[in-house]
Amino acid sequence: MLLAELASTSREVAATGARSVKAERLAALLRRLEGDEIEIGVAWLSGHPRQSRLGIGGATVHGVRGSEAAAAPSLTLADADTALARIAALAGAGSGGERQRSLAALFARATAEEQDFLARLIVGELRQGALAGVMEDALAKATGIPAAEIRRATMLSGDAEAVARAVLHEGRAALARFQVELFRPVQPMLASPADDLDAALERLGEAALEYKLDGARVQLHKSGEEVRVFSRRMNDVTVAVPELVEAARALPAREMILDGEAIALREDGRPHPFQATMRRFGRRLDVEALRGELPLTPFFFDLLRLDGADFFDVPARDRFEALARVAPALVVPRRVTGDVDAAEAFLREALARGHEGLMAKAPEARYEAGRRGFSWLKVKEAHTLDLVVLAAEWGHGRRKGFLSNIHLGARDAASGGFVMLGKTFKGMTDAMLAWQTQRFQELAVATDGYTVQLRPELVVEVAFNDVQESPHYPAGLALRFARVKRYRPDKAAAQADTLETVRAIHEGRLSS
Repeated sequence: MLLAELASTSREVAATGARSVKAERLAALLRRLEGDEIEIGVAWLSGHPRQSRLGIGGATVHGVRGSEAAAAPSLTLADADTALARIAALAGAGSGGERQRSLAALFARATAEEQDFLARLIVGELRQGALAGVMEDALAKATGIPAAEIRRATMLSGDAEAVARAVLHEGRAALARFQVELFRPVQPMLASPADDLDAALERLGEAALEYKLDGARVQLHKSGEEVRVFSRRMNDVTVAVPELVEAARALPAREMILDGEAIALREDGRPHPFQATMRRFGRRLDVEALRGELPLTPFFFDLLRLDGADFFDVPARDRFEALARVAPALVVPRRVTGDVDAAEAFLREALARGHEGLMAKAPEARYEAGRRGFSWLKVKEAHTLDLVVLAAEWGHGRRKGFLSNIHLGARDAASGGFVMLGKTFKGMTDAMLAWQTQRFQELAVATDGYTVQLRPELVVEVAFNDVQESPHYPAGLALRFARVKRYRPDKAAAQADTLETVRAIHEGRLSS
């Protein structure tokens, strides 16, 4: 199949908000895929390349994006996937330059629409709404297999592309081979945000409340003395976390799969920043030295398998009880209640100990791996800052024609200038997009055709989860999960929050 066909479908899917229409259009394309094209197409239309790490940043993509495009489509899915695989395999001295040359060669073979698709695929901005759930619906429509059966196979295998290839080639019978296997990670169950604790309890009634930890999601598999640990993205990280291996070997179960988090704690029991915990997961050498500096503490909150029995369809209440029996010292702090005052007290306790907030879970819910439903809700204390808009990028898909992705800056009190802390396109209503597009063009001072630089005058109130260390921005800091709350025409840029305030939040000196 030509890449142009897939890029066109991606554009059509992005242009509609109706989930059923998205699924129909995806299904029509899935039926035409053959062989290896299936896994490529499913991955790309789910918003990510098949290669886990390409080593290509936004600047590199932008540098080749404006190159002359091919007049007519000729690239196949296999051509483009092979080129990306070669780029991902590059390493060593000179690999950065070779990546850029190889990417430029790929883009030179692509039409303008294909270049746009590839650019957004590579930098993770393929905002078309074709997430895992929609793709599962599309596979159901393409094959006539109930969506619930496809979801379960995807959940148990952790490999949506393999499930797609199996059912498109072999039909419903192929699903029988997708079963839970020890040492093959399962997609983690995900939570939806709740506005506040009252809203969470109103939806769930009595709920199992847990500390929401800002650590690294881990899935631990054990069989006898063999233990392996997988990350949220289902990568094997066992070598980096010897503490978890030792803790699992000490447990009385012969066989188990646990879901939880690992977090680096200070001596007083409060958590280090998220980035400190993540340092442990990027290390393969000198693990013991870093362990001495940043020891990890495991907290488990779910049990998926125990001594040959699977627990996915067991109510959460029973999974929690089984987990507490087999690993009592490793269970995340939990309280079951439907009382608002008791829940608020537990939330205050979690925040006082330096954690993000609470998880609220329905006691009767099954474990729905890979799903972001409403039986798990997260309640977090969001930070807010008033920041200055430094630039904006033209949008794609539904936001084509609007200046959407805004660059956020904090005021540097020492220099009087502004320091960039990241970007966001989240939280914007259609009316806000229309207004800011007009206003930004009035403030524009330069453009490269994609990014519009602005006079630093407009103040925006931004909510975010945390501040993390980042080598990509001048201050070495970036906002996590930033989203726009509102613009502040009542504030001048000189009244925006300062870089010192951002540093204080990062260091835990200010709660904002």
